[in-house]
Amino acid sequence: MVTGDDAGDLLRALAPQVLGALVRRYGNFATAEDAVQEALLAAAVQWPREGRPRDPRAWLITVASRRLTDLLRAERARRDREDAAARWTPADQWLAPPADRRPEDSDDTLILLFMCCHPSLSPASQIALTLRAVGGLTTAQIARAFLVPEATMTRRVSRAKQRVKESGVPFAVPAGPERDARLGAVLHVLYLIFNEGYATTSGPGLHRRELSAEAIRLARLLHGLLPGDGEATGLLALMLLTDARRPARAGPDGSLIPMAEQDRGLWDAGLIAEGVALVTAALAHGRPGPYQIQAAIAAVHDEAPDAARTDWPQIMALYELLARVSGGPVVALNHAVAVAMVKGARAGLDLLDDLAADERIAGDHRLYAVRAHLLEMAGDHAAARAAYQEAAGRASGLPQQRYLNARASRLAGHG
Repeated sequence: MVTGDDAGDLLRALAPQVLGALVRRYGNFATAEDAVQEALLAAAVQWPREGRPRDPRAWLITVASRRLTDLLRAERARRDREDAAARWTPADQWLAPPADRRPEDSDDTLILLFMCCHPSLSPASQIALTLRAVGGLTTAQIARAFLVPEATMTRRVSRAKQRVKESGVPFAVPAGPERDARLGAVLHVLYLIFNEGYATTSGPGLHRRELSAEAIRLARLLHGLLPGDGEATGLLALMLLTDARRPARAGPDGSLIPMAEQDRGLWDAGLIAEGVALVTAALAHGRPGPYQIQAAIAAVHDEAPDAARTDWPQIMALYELLARVSGGPVVALNHAVAVAMVKGARAGLDLLDDLAADERIAGDHRLYAVRAHLLEMAGDHAAARAAYQEAAGRASGLPQQRYLNARASRLAGHG
């Protein structure tokens, strides 16, 4: 008998594959997603009670296909579906293979990823739709990633689905210039999915392993498709070098352990070696992009034998390069930390004063957490304690809240 937790993990992994299979066969993206959601609900109810089917993916596709057929018949009763189907599917693709037979040289999830990043959508809608359809994030989680209200994101995702439905885009990986045009959004989508999995923004846990694992899987597929693209390589390297630290990032009770205090013997040496090799190869071609630079920063951290021997001057220089290539408040925040480690806490705090005026990060708990850390480094324990408490109040994840409150409590006895 399969447990509810086991079924949930499997359904999250299979959902984008099933959706991709239905869209490849039938075309209609929005209706296909509705059908897949109903099939997932049926599985969540039946599998724990009746046992997992021999081929869970085929079971889901069969149930979803039946539901999709019902939905399409109902829609056909209201309007002429024949013209819509002709616009959606090119004539040479009308005889598609069965939905449960995967083409030998493709991955439906990756094709779905590119389709969600269609140029008819705005960049924000591309990312939101892909996070919903491929990454499985809730609308609330996507809204937090974009720093917008959940209702706004709900409307954005709905409009994006409708645009894809009306676009007539074939279900295939694009080629040439069209592929290049979508690649930036695809990379950013994978980056956001990975980050939500590695450091989830809400809930009781520190990680959502299924999301980070899926992002790495898709990044590997993308790198295999575009082995000469430096940014695709850099993103994969960044994910591997970051995920290598995951085993040491939480204590036995699930509490957050900052990098400086982690047991580096728990870091995954295999992932580090693979990530370093990837970013080294990518950087050899010159003109690095933001993902390559971030991967280089991660490599410097991972290759340090301990926190005290981290090459902070190199990290500071890399953040300065990253700011020129792709600046932003989070980059500036990390640069301030590096400056503090090289030039002293007060130098870093001076940079934070400039960031406090940036509305994109002024209310973010990370700004207060960094300020607290640097104030503690500077010996101003009372101000550091207040900043830690403020950061805890603004953090949405329970592990982050517990960690920040613990830091504040530790300073309670200091003057």
